[in-house]
Amino acid sequence: MHVVNRTKKPLALAVAVIAGGGMLPVANSQAQSGATTLQEVVVTARKREESLQDLGQSVSAFTAAEIENRFASNIGDIADVSPNLVIDDTSQGPGGVAAISIRGIGVAEVESSFDPAVGVVIDGMFLGKASGSITQLIDVERVEVLRGPQGTLFGRNSIGGVINVTRKKPTHDLSGKVRVSHGNYDTTKFDGYTSFGLTDNLAVKLNYSKHDQREGYYDNLVTGEEDGAVEYEMYGVHFLLEPTTDLKLEYSYTKEEYDQDTPPLLNVGQPGQLFCDVYALCAPDLDTPISGDRYDVVQNGRNDASFEADTHIAKANWILNDRYSMEYIFGYRETDEKVWQDWDGSPLTLYHTARPEEYEQLSNELRLNYSGEKLNYTVGLYQYHMEYTIDLLSLIGFAVPGLIIEVPQTSHQETDTYAVFFEADYNLTDKWVLTVGGRYGKDEKEAQITNDFIINMPTPVSEDWAEFTPKLGLKYFAADNLMFYGLYSSGYRAGGFSGRPTTQEAAELPYDPETVDNLEFGIKSQWLDNRLRLNAAAFYMDYDDKQEEQSVSVVGGTGQQTVVANAATATISGLEMDFVYLPKIEGLEISGNLGYLDAQYEDFVANIGLGGVTDNDHLELRRAPEWTGSLAVKYEWDVGPGLAWTRVGWHFIGEHHVSLLNSPQTKNDAQDLIDASINYRVNNLQVSLFGRNLADEDGYTVGFDVGGLAAGALWSYTASRAPRTYGLQVEYSF
Repeated sequence: MHVVNRTKKPLALAVAVIAGGGMLPVANSQAQSGATTLQEVVVTARKREESLQDLGQSVSAFTAAEIENRFASNIGDIADVSPNLVIDDTSQGPGGVAAISIRGIGVAEVESSFDPAVGVVIDGMFLGKASGSITQLIDVERVEVLRGPQGTLFGRNSIGGVINVTRKKPTHDLSGKVRVSHGNYDTTKFDGYTSFGLTDNLAVKLNYSKHDQREGYYDNLVTGEEDGAVEYEMYGVHFLLEPTTDLKLEYSYTKEEYDQDTPPLLNVGQPGQLFCDVYALCAPDLDTPISGDRYDVVQNGRNDASFEADTHIAKANWILNDRYSMEYIFGYRETDEKVWQDWDGSPLTLYHTARPEEYEQLSNELRLNYSGEKLNYTVGLYQYHMEYTIDLLSLIGFAVPGLIIEVPQTSHQETDTYAVFFEADYNLTDKWVLTVGGRYGKDEKEAQITNDFIINMPTPVSEDWAEFTPKLGLKYFAADNLMFYGLYSSGYRAGGFSGRPTTQEAAELPYDPETVDNLEFGIKSQWLDNRLRLNAAAFYMDYDDKQEEQSVSVVGGTGQQTVVANAATATISGLEMDFVYLPKIEGLEISGNLGYLDAQYEDFVANIGLGGVTDNDHLELRRAPEWTGSLAVKYEWDVGPGLAWTRVGWHFIGEHHVSLLNSPQTKNDAQDLIDASINYRVNNLQVSLFGRNLADEDGYTVGFDVGGLAAGALWSYTASRAPRTYGLQVEYSF
C-alpha cells in the first residue's frame, strides 16, 4: 500500500470519536528501554507483514518481551492483553483444554467433534481441537489477538476470532537464552534455546523445556494428597534454508509430553439434582463445592493422565519478482491422550470415565501475493483433514445401587475441508483504501459411533456443507497518525455430529453450520509526538443458527447425552479501547484496555435440560462479561551497573456465567487479577521476583450441569482457576 504523508490532528478529535462510540482495539506495544516514542508494531493478521496502525480491523499484538514481562507460561496467561477476551482451561482433560471466548463467542468442550469457535494458529497452522490448545509460550516472537470473525483468510471455526502465535526463526549468528525459575507448589521450570548457522545458507534453532509442578493446587481430603501435579517436557528443532536471496525454506518439529494428575473437578450439586437428593452430595451453598473449599477435593479414584503431541510445520516463501511472491505452509499434528476422569467429584464412583484418544490433522495452504502501486492482494487454496478415535469406557455407579456398570463406546470421526480465498486492498486515492475479500469452503464430515447398549451404527453417517464468507472494508487516512475504518466481515463454524451421544437418534443426527456477520467501525491513532497510541472500535454482530450443546437425561447407557442443535440466534454489540502511553517521565510506561459487551439471545427454544422444550431467551451467553479491562504500569531505572524495573498489572473480568444453563452454583462474580514483578538486569544476566493472581481469586473456569437442571438431572461440576503463584527466575541471554 502507498504510504501517505499525513499531518497530525488535535488529540481532541480522538476523544470526540471515542465519546461518539467509534471504538477499536490497540496493540499493547511496549517501548524498549530508554525509548521516548512508541515503536511500530508489525503484524501478520492478514498473512502478510504490515503495520498494526494501518490495519483496518480489531487486533491486539505484543512481543516476546511483553510476554516475558507478564511471566506468562501459556496463552491462558495473556488474556489481559485484549478487551472482551476470556481464556479458561476447563480442566476436562490433560494438555490444557482451551475455552476461549472473544466478544462472547466461544466453545468449552473437550470432545474433538466440537469444533472451536476461536482459532489458535501456530506458525500458520490451525489447531483443530480444544485439547492441547492452551499453547505454551516458549521462544515466541509475537502473539496477535484478532477479534471478530476471520472467515476470509483463516476460514472455518474462527467466528469469534483468532489467536495467532508466531515463533522465532533461526538465525546464523550464535544466540540463545537459558531461563530457570522456582516457585511455590514446588514448581521448577527450565526453558532454553540456541540458534546458529550450519552453513552460509542454513541456520538451525534448538529448543528444550521442562516444567515440573510437583505439588498440585488442590488438597484431597480423602487421600491426604495434593492433586493437580503436572510435568511438561518439550523439545524441538527448526531449520531455515535460504538457497537464494529469493527463496526461503523452513521446517520445524516439536515434541510435547504431559505426564500429570487428571485435573480435579468440583461437585457443586444442589437439591433437585439426583446426586444431592439420593447420595447427599450437596454443596453447602451456591458459592462452595461439596468439599467446603474451592481448592479442596474429595475424589477417590484413578487420576492419572497423559498428553503427547508431535507437530511438523514446513514452509516455503518464494519471491517471484518485484510484484509477486508465493507462500506454502504444510502442517501435521498428531496427539495421543489418556485420562481417567472422576466427573462426579466425590468419594463415590458414580460417573467416571477412561478416555483414550488418538488424533491427527493435516493441512496444506498455498498463497499468491501481489504488491502494486495501488493494488495489493492475496489469493490462496486450503486443504485440511482431521480424524480421531476415542475408545471411551464409562463407569456408572448411580443406575443400580451397589453395582458399577461399564459402558464402552467407540467414536470415530473424520473431517475434510477444501477452500479457495482472496483478499485485496485497492488505493482509491492517497487517503481512501478499499478492501474486498471472500472465501468459499466445503466441509465433509463422517461419524461412526458404536456401543454395546443402544447405538448400532455398522456404517458411518456423513454430511457435507458449503459456505461463502465475504468481507468488505474501507479505510480513511485522515492524517499521518490517524486512520478511521469501517468493516463488514463474516465467518462460520462448521456443522457436524455429536461425539457424545447415548441414543441412536442423537448419533446419526447432524447439525448445520453457525454463522456470524460483523459490522465494525474503528479508529487507530497516535498522539503527543508518538508517546500515546490509542485505538478503539464499536461493533455489532448477528449470530445465526447458533449451535448449542445440550446435556439432557436419557434412560439407559450413561444416563445422559450431549445433543447439538442449531437452536438459537443472538446479537452481540460492544465497544473496545486500548492504549499505550509513555509519559515524559523517563522509564515510565502505562498501558491498558477496556471492553464493553452486550450479548443477548434473540431466539432460543429447545430442550436443554430445563424440563422439556422451553423458551430460553432469558439466558446469558457464556464467558460474555459486560465489562473487561486491564491496566499495567511499568517503571525502570538505573541501579549500579545494571537496569532495574518493576511492573504491576491489573486485569478485571466482570461477572459472567460459565454454564449454558446459567446455574447459580457455577456463576462467576467479578474478578480482579493482579500480577507484579521486580527485575534487575546486568549485561546478559537477569534476576526476577514475580507473582501472579496475587489477590488469590478463585473464579470458576468451567461449569457443566449434567443432565440439565430439571427432574432427572444428575449433578453440576466446576473447576477453579490457578491460585496465587510466585517465584524467582534467573535468565541468561547470549
